[in-house]
Amino acid sequence: MLKRLRNLISPHAAKPAVAEQRAAVLAGQHITYTLKRSARRRSIGLRVDDRGLTVSIPLRASECWLHSVLQDRAEWVVEKLEGWQARKAQVLCLTDGEFIPYLGEQLTLRVQRSLFAAPAHQSGDELRVPVQDESNAKRIEQRVSEWYRQQAGLLFAARVAHYAVLLKVAPNAIKLSTAKTQWGSCNARGTVRLNLQLIKFPLRLIDYVVVHELAHLREMNHSTAFWKVVASACPDYAKLRRELKTVSLS
Repeated sequence: MLKRLRNLISPHAAKPAVAEQRAAVLAGQHITYTLKRSARRRSIGLRVDDRGLTVSIPLRASECWLHSVLQDRAEWVVEKLEGWQARKAQVLCLTDGEFIPYLGEQLTLRVQRSLFAAPAHQSGDELRVPVQDESNAKRIEQRVSEWYRQQAGLLFAARVAHYAVLLKVAPNAIKLSTAKTQWGSCNARGTVRLNLQLIKFPLRLIDYVVVHELAHLREMNHSTAFWKVVASACPDYAKLRRELKTVSLS
């Protein structure tokens, strides 16, 4: 019996997973994640939830293998993380008569009681939001968010199309981002991501970010050559870059 007990607590028994905090650049974004090593694993697994990205790997997995898997799943990771960030976003207390930012201006929010689920729409300097229950703040916020997303999708696509011709580049995809630290990103696969929050700022700042990201399709760096590409379509980029640094991404 004593021998059997010794075998159960043998140093060769499976050890619990060891966790450590890591960081990596995935799809152009700086991502922090939790790395767990386990003797029981035979493959690398990725999980994204409300706590962020967790990567579980075999105890003796190489750094090369880990890097390869992370880069292969980079797009998936970024999309999942942004989805969680959007779900975790605080509900705004939007009520009738409040001002909301749009393209550097202020729109007056008009909450209107309606029996029909009509979308929010702009009328002059007002954003009219039809809802069945005018006291349902979460529903009002949802309608406003949907309107922002729709406007951003249309406008960003138009600006990318305009500047892509000038810069002689052809992005493969344009996606909206809810990242908390970046206005935009561009990867080697030609995917351009533009932060949804940009729709609240003046067109000149949106255009600068668009040009900046498209320029990466010609120079995937921030070299002198890269800034020359930016300047060819946006001569006052330095001024706009400084202006963008003065506003908060929230």
